[in-house]
Amino acid sequence: MDKSALIPWRDVHTWSCTACGKCCVGYHVPLKMDEYVRVAKIYGYDAFDFGLGRVYLKHSFNGRCIFQHPSQGRWVCELQGIKPLACKLFPFRIHSKPVYSRGDRSEYVSNGQTLYIYLDPDCEGIVSGKPGERFLKQILPEVVQIGLGQRWKQKFTTSKYLSWTAP
Repeated sequence: MDKSALIPWRDVHTWSCTACGKCCVGYHVPLKMDEYVRVAKIYGYDAFDFGLGRVYLKHSFNGRCIFQHPSQGRWVCELQGIKPLACKLFPFRIHSKPVYSRGDRSEYVSNGQTLYIYLDPDCEGIVSGKPGERFLKQILPEVVQIGLGQRWKQKFTTSKYLSWTAP
């Protein structure tokens, strides 16, 4: 993905997960050690791809994450309760510096800490425009809290189609 295509949060009216499934196709989700252990305990070691010093969630032959399943015309995540941080944050990207050309529109201050927040344009749940009240008061604060490790559970930053039940 071209990093300059990322959308600064100030250019987003709102966002919600539509469970379209695009986030889980082609993206290689890197896992931190604790995430790897949590998933491995339940699903075993065949659930991963291994790279140079990295562990990723495995993809099926069609490029889709093996934990994503169709349900009533939507795509839902089997890992909802133990979802890795990278998955929880998508389509948001939090940085400590403005690393993109439009960085000035991405600045966000939380508890005195300056962050730079962008959204991945591949997500179809993004609505462009001036940031709305729900986006400012519920979505962005939750993204920041999750990104900084101050919160684990999602309320506003996940799909309303929360879980998949095995047949």
